[in-house]
Amino acid sequence: MKIINNSVVVMHYAVSDSEGTLIDSSYDHKPMSIIQGTGYLIPGLEDALIDHQTGDQFEVAVSCAQAYGERHDDYVQTVPKELLQGVEELTVGTQLRAATDDGEQTVIVIDVTDDEVTVDGNHPLSGLDLRFDVEILAVRAATKEELKHGHIHSDGESCGGTSD
Repeated sequence: MKIINNSVVVMHYAVSDSEGTLIDSSYDHKPMSIIQGTGYLIPGLEDALIDHQTGDQFEVAVSCAQAYGERHDDYVQTVPKELLQGVEELTVGTQLRAATDDGEQTVIVIDVTDDEVTVDGNHPLSGLDLRFDVEILAVRAATKEELKHGHIHSDGESCGGTSD
């Protein structure tokens, strides 16, 4: 079966930046399972899966525009430390939720001084062109229940409620 929207795809992947530095991989862990066409994956990878089938192994280059987008300097902001009173851990790498003009966003602390905290609202992989090595392990049609719930059910698994 070829991958089309609403297919369940079980795959291994390795993702690297344009310099070849490995960012993440499922090859040493459990493979990833997704419902194709639901937006779970970045657009460039999701588009590249179409028409592949079980056993296919391929590489795909994904531009930052089709991955996590461009970096935006205005997403980096330095605020007085006193605005973050009550936050237990303020160290580089700490993720916080922040109210923005676009609603709540996750920001990452990138610098801490005695008086100020600098946060970055960009996705950590924004601005990066990526390369994926992909191996398709299985493809099948999603069940009505999986499509209704928006996620994959393993054999015999149910979310409760009624099946339609």
